[in-house]
Amino acid sequence: MTFSSDIFETRESEVRSYSRGWPAVFEKASGSWLTDREGVRYLDFFAGAGALNYGHNHPVLKEALLEYMSGDGITHGLDMSTVAKGEFLQSFQDTILMPRNLDYKVMFPGPTGTNTVEAALKLARKVTGREAIINFTNAFHGMTLGALSVTGNAFKRAGAGVPLVHTTPMPYDDYFDGDMKDFRWFEQVLGDSGSGFNKPAGVIVETVQGEGGVNVARAEWLRGLADLCKRHEILLIVDDVQMGCGRTGPFFSFEIAGITPDIVTLSKSIGGYGLPMALTLFKRDLDVWSPAEHNGTFRGNNPSFVTAKAAIDHFWSDDTFEKATIAKGNRIHEVFTELSEKYDGVSTRGRGMAQGLVFDVAENAGKVCSLAFDEHLLTETAGPSDQVVKLLPPLTISDDELEQGLDILARATAKVV
Repeated sequence: MTFSSDIFETRESEVRSYSRGWPAVFEKASGSWLTDREGVRYLDFFAGAGALNYGHNHPVLKEALLEYMSGDGITHGLDMSTVAKGEFLQSFQDTILMPRNLDYKVMFPGPTGTNTVEAALKLARKVTGREAIINFTNAFHGMTLGALSVTGNAFKRAGAGVPLVHTTPMPYDDYFDGDMKDFRWFEQVLGDSGSGFNKPAGVIVETVQGEGGVNVARAEWLRGLADLCKRHEILLIVDDVQMGCGRTGPFFSFEIAGITPDIVTLSKSIGGYGLPMALTLFKRDLDVWSPAEHNGTFRGNNPSFVTAKAAIDHFWSDDTFEKATIAKGNRIHEVFTELSEKYDGVSTRGRGMAQGLVFDVAENAGKVCSLAFDEHLLTETAGPSDQVVKLLPPLTISDDELEQGLDILARATAKVV
């Protein structure tokens, strides 16, 4: 051992979180498994919070990365033109954008999800000349000030330490359990000159709210939102940081609704290998940036371009991967539905391979995750009261591995409820 056994507690900040729920020191990872320094293997139903859709150290992606690095490929490139960036853009255009009739310009805003959200908000305000942004209840968009301003979680918002302004929350799909017509309040204040409501620059939405508790927006609700935005000349921003790159089945989570957002944010699994990378996509007529008006030192992380291209070429050349993801998501939903029917106070919701097991007694979700960890399964909780066991397994997980993890969760649920 090359470090003290208590180095994490004595030297690392109290802000750490995942290491508290999973008290192990991990050393290696492959596919759907992590291995700690004692050699104990853990099945990963967390996948880097959605940053590892293709699993740990996928051999195809690893080979591309090692070949690039061994050939002295450029690592840090700012926004210079490089071979790695050009090859990524070509694959992204030919395999992802063009088959979906999406003519988006591509911006590299920095390496993280909150970077792309900040860029999207800034662009919406620049294009429209307006300040206000509409967000939704239980949303999560990042931890920097602009992204926090459109995030719903009170605990995370409080960490800003300053007022979070120029944003207005609206009810997410089914927030009122069907008791209020979709967008009734939004439409009312937009059309009432006495409402005191400033016309917004944009609306930012997750099609499935992951951190918010695996809340799923219906396709018809998303279409209604897109129509409202179009009628009122408001830019629609879809945050696909966690739910994009195939997490719900299709590459983009909004495809199910047949809409074309004005702006799309991507990060997490867009880099393929877990390497930092983010994109802000927007319609061609919205590209009003002046050179260097928005930049970032690590927006040109070329190893990420290499693994991102390899992931697109390997997984997205046809619809095989998408179909497999949907089938695995259906299997999770099937098991969770059985648990919901078997036990009182348990329900389920989700789309694709973003699935949640919801507990009326909020603390039970944490208990289930704790028992799952005892059986070497990594899962996390989500929702405003941490009342949801949220599953984000690698999309590449085998059927046998998936069943193994679901069996552990079923046993843990039985013990708790």
